[in-house]
Amino acid sequence: MASAPSGSGEDSLIARYFRPLATDPGAFDLNDDAAALGSTGDDIVVTTDAIVEGVHFLPDDPPDTIARKALRVNLSDLAAKGAVPAGFVLTLALRNAEESWLKPFAAALGEDARQFGCPLLGGDTVSTPGPLMISITAFGRVPSGKMVHRSGAKPGDRVIVTGTIGDAALGLAVLNGGKVHADLSDAAARDMLISRYRVPQPRVGVAEIVREYASAAMDVSDGLAGDLAKLCAVSGVSAAIDLDSIPLSDAARDLLSRGVVGIETLIAGGDDYEVLCTVADDRVTAFTQAAERAGVALSSIGMVVAGSAVPKFLDRQGREIALKRRSYSHF
Repeated sequence: MASAPSGSGEDSLIARYFRPLATDPGAFDLNDDAAALGSTGDDIVVTTDAIVEGVHFLPDDPPDTIARKALRVNLSDLAAKGAVPAGFVLTLALRNAEESWLKPFAAALGEDARQFGCPLLGGDTVSTPGPLMISITAFGRVPSGKMVHRSGAKPGDRVIVTGTIGDAALGLAVLNGGKVHADLSDAAARDMLISRYRVPQPRVGVAEIVREYASAAMDVSDGLAGDLAKLCAVSGVSAAIDLDSIPLSDAARDLLSRGVVGIETLIAGGDDYEVLCTVADDRVTAFTQAAERAGVALSSIGMVVAGSAVPKFLDRQGREIALKRRSYSHF
């Protein structure tokens, strides 16, 4: 997001909406072609995610929620790697530059950048005839060699997840109308589910705790079932998950109990942005206590087991349930 030629529309857009967000000295007020991220001796963790209109958010979603989602999905990745946010770069593809959209978008992005200690460092703005697209690359810091990988899970580890699962998928279902919308009359529950879809809660508060205790970790973006399968495949293990132990909100549990949705909707729907990790059995208590002190709820949902099979999801009688779908897929 280095400045365009003086007097151009892009230069004016950057100066008005995004220069105030570039508070890190290494951003050079967005007046250069690149930024400089100061060296501290830590490793730099880099992650990038794009969100696209009609795919990750709806065309009529408020611009402030779009901004928050764009940054927070990246902060979620950093948290799962045990990294503390350091800054981000933004690519914004717009059909037009309307103040009524850009002003709340930039304001919300700035608020989140301050809240999470992740300032804007630079990026690019372009015009597009296609759908609106926001791409963010975020940088985080971890002590040298301490990033948490997907590949460290071992048989006997407990499988642990933060927060609740399935709310975002239900929030999208509410916005899209249909059965979930019709069968959920509680306005507060509807609002909560929609908020979970539009504005994820990245678990940055447990980043250092994950780094200290987790043997493997990733964030849940494409669905618990599918993302657990990815973690297990890279680690060369499998897992057995107790369906009753998967944390659900009251709204999700109500819809499930009434048969409005099935468990597959909740564990394969995606957009949860919770941390999924594995922890040695003898360290779970300390891990849980540390997370509680940080204000983040954890649930132990199963066990890592030897083998290469796809993780099993077991009902209360210990029977495996068949899943037709395990995750969201772009292709």
